[in-house]
Amino acid sequence: MMTQIVVMEEELHYAISTEEILFGALLLAVTLAIHGSGMLLILRISNTLKEWHARLPTPSYTFALGIVIVAAWIIVLVNLFEIMIWAVFFIFSGAIHNPSRAFYYALVNFCTLNSGYLPLRWRLLEGMLAMAGLLTFAWSTGVLFTLAQDFQTKALQIRELRLKKRHAGRSPTPPRPSSDSSQT
Repeated sequence: MMTQIVVMEEELHYAISTEEILFGALLLAVTLAIHGSGMLLILRISNTLKEWHARLPTPSYTFALGIVIVAAWIIVLVNLFEIMIWAVFFIFSGAIHNPSRAFYYALVNFCTLNSGYLPLRWRLLEGMLAMAGLLTFAWSTGVLFTLAQDFQTKALQIRELRLKKRHAGRSPTPPRPSSDSSQT
């Protein structure tokens, strides 16, 4: 009971510090810089893969879908790297001592707001981490949406091409004699 009262008193005296704001802004900037670099990398890789795909003798639906899958994998890796940056800060600032726990808390807070795991001194970072995740997920969604749209367009083109080839491969059938024809 006494511990609970002390924690409540600390929370009553909590004030956002300049240190929290500065470190939060720095971590947010680093996160967005990493994310921007990662998204440019994805676009470069996907454009290279699209060029390879265009040179194939027969367009492939699977190859086109593979471009989207590779992009999704890179997005996940970029986000995990960003989360690691926050976790490393939590460890070196003394906010969380266990690296696995620091990474776990950063991971779950990157896309939702989970509060109460950081000491009061760093409490503002919980919300700033959630904002960083929201911004980067929105950015990733935009990139993935663009690639998915390209894939869908390519998949429809492949389908049309295959249908044309199928119809072009058929020889025209000779007209059948009608039953009304009179024979002389």
